[in-house]
Amino acid sequence: MRIKSICLLFLFVLSLHSAHAQGTVPTFTHTVGQSSYTLVGGDPAQGSITTIPTVLVPIALSFDAKKTDGKPFLMDAAADVPAILHSPIFSKSAFPSGGTTQYADAMLRTTFPKAEGWHTLLGKPEVKPLKITVPVGYGYILTSKKSGRSFAIVDVVFLQKEIFKQLPKQDGKLVVAVTRNATYYADDDATECCSWGRHGVDEATGNSFVLGSYLHDAPTVVTDSDVQPLTQQLAEFINDPLHNPLSTDHHVNTPGNTFPAWMRLASVSAGDQGRCGGTGVASAYFLLEPTNTNPKNNIPASKPFVAHADGATYHLQNVALLTWYTGTSDDLGSTYSFPDAQVLPDAAKPCPPRNGRSSDGSRVAPPKPTVATIPQSGSPNGHKLIGYWEGYGGEGSTFPLHEISPQWDAVLVAFATPAKDAPEGTMQFHTPAGFDTAQFKAEIAALKSQGKKVMISLGGGGEHFTLADPNRVPNYVSSVTSIVSEYGFDGIDIDFESPSLSIDPGDTDYRHPTTPSIVNLISALRQLHDHFGPNFMISLVPEGTQIPSGYPSYGGQFGSYLAITYAIRDILSFIDVQDYNTPPLEGLDGEIYQPGTVDYHAAMTELLLHGFNVGGDPKIPFPPMPGRQVAIGFYTSDAEPEVVSQALEYIITGKAPAGTTYKLLKPTGYPNLLGAMFWTIDDDRRHNYNFSNLVGPQLHNYPAIK
Repeated sequence: MRIKSICLLFLFVLSLHSAHAQGTVPTFTHTVGQSSYTLVGGDPAQGSITTIPTVLVPIALSFDAKKTDGKPFLMDAAADVPAILHSPIFSKSAFPSGGTTQYADAMLRTTFPKAEGWHTLLGKPEVKPLKITVPVGYGYILTSKKSGRSFAIVDVVFLQKEIFKQLPKQDGKLVVAVTRNATYYADDDATECCSWGRHGVDEATGNSFVLGSYLHDAPTVVTDSDVQPLTQQLAEFINDPLHNPLSTDHHVNTPGNTFPAWMRLASVSAGDQGRCGGTGVASAYFLLEPTNTNPKNNIPASKPFVAHADGATYHLQNVALLTWYTGTSDDLGSTYSFPDAQVLPDAAKPCPPRNGRSSDGSRVAPPKPTVATIPQSGSPNGHKLIGYWEGYGGEGSTFPLHEISPQWDAVLVAFATPAKDAPEGTMQFHTPAGFDTAQFKAEIAALKSQGKKVMISLGGGGEHFTLADPNRVPNYVSSVTSIVSEYGFDGIDIDFESPSLSIDPGDTDYRHPTTPSIVNLISALRQLHDHFGPNFMISLVPEGTQIPSGYPSYGGQFGSYLAITYAIRDILSFIDVQDYNTPPLEGLDGEIYQPGTVDYHAAMTELLLHGFNVGGDPKIPFPPMPGRQVAIGFYTSDAEPEVVSQALEYIITGKAPAGTTYKLLKPTGYPNLLGAMFWTIDDDRRHNYNFSNLVGPQLHNYPAIK
């Protein structure tokens, strides 16, 4: 009897999982070559009309991170329902291909141009409003001071779960959930930002769904309009209805469609052979279309298709058709993009081999630089060029320390990591593969004899580590002490990224932190400094969410390094905020800036140099940091050398390059700014020292820090 019950339970769970994987809307399978793909609707070979019942869910988001008149800030999409209903999502519009019909139907008819009399339509929706409270740490509001317009950045994982807590299984229906003026970050980590939403099958309820934003009077930093975000997610859902956005495998749209890995359009045009879009209908993490050329961490933007429906003008997303991913065939026709066929005139370009390996999996040595390093000249002036050296090789084999360009003043060896098979709190470091330990130690000593500082970086992206339990602190201090002593490092660099450090609910004042993982880390750093003495170096390398995001909101990952920075300011060697692992943020002028620009670098750096009100609360100010303790963090794969040079010149001297809109609160600049940090020294060398040969001499020629 017990065995039978277990079997029945297993069959029930299996059938429930299968139902969830299938979603709640009709689908068909189309085969191209040896691969099969699932799309929404009825089989085009049957020539039938499929009408999908729809539930439109306007969401009112209530943000605890921002108050108006003492009440949580409310962003409500209910007012946008009439415009959405009249848009080409539900109303007929004329398209260059596909006829006069709804957006999704015209897209499918363009994909299968020979299917006569075949339609896939969205029925007139039921409207079911929801209200969701966004706690501190799950999203925040950015407001333009000039226009007064606001924009939200929200944790999409949290939001999806909250939607379907309130919305039970909708048999046979498509849920179209919509927020107003919001972009999203993924995987509970605001550094994985930004997208216009998500789509697929909800893991908990099995509902087929599309989640997106309607844009109405958004700040000017947002360039897309009205239903463009919604049509992007709808189009991706039509082409991949079984996508599971909460799958633990973020690189494969499990159990949805998988395509040959394709190159992002911007990468192809720029000749960048290192940026793959992924193997789904959209880029990994951000679910961006191939037609969307924005880099990571910006608010998405792409050229819209302007359409008219019910006498109003709408902006629709230009998207890649099935043919773009798979190639053309008799059934699919020869058009690659919709509605504008000219946006993607050619099929997808395949991704080249990555991670330093050839197509057969063998290791490929990185190219050697074809230009010489520029020697450092003159007396030290206090400005520093700081870089990470990847001990594990990164994209291809690394190179020995003695070959590092003389422009680098501080070398951060990456990484010491949490030990898996040791007492909790223990850090481990092994001589990188391919290097003799004695020789490696000798090279560290040689760099130090040249006046360089060599530190060991602890943590790194993707490494979860926390000292939440005070019993872990002795293991941490002991293991780090051993690593520093054995290799002769000058100090340590703290690179504990989200979610390793997260502020607990109720911990509202960085000056008096109560979160155990933060309190215990502060204690451990002081113990290490006391052990090694006053020359022991400590640096912090927070992500953008962990320092600048503390300006609009304090809690969770937002501002999580503020308490650490403040508590060890007397023993801190330097802090270099990553200007690359960060979403768009507000500057002290009250305007919103996109990463990768001179404006952004200036605005975010001045937050530290000038000080700011934490969470916007004047009762909790964060004091200015001395310039000699502050460096700007850049990512060599994303940053442009000219932009980096201009940003440093502007911040240090106050001389703004043409086109700069952010005005420094200190017009003469900050001449004592320490310098710049780069991830990585290895990548700079692979690309002919394009940063160190430019930025190093620039920093070393400024007047000395006073």
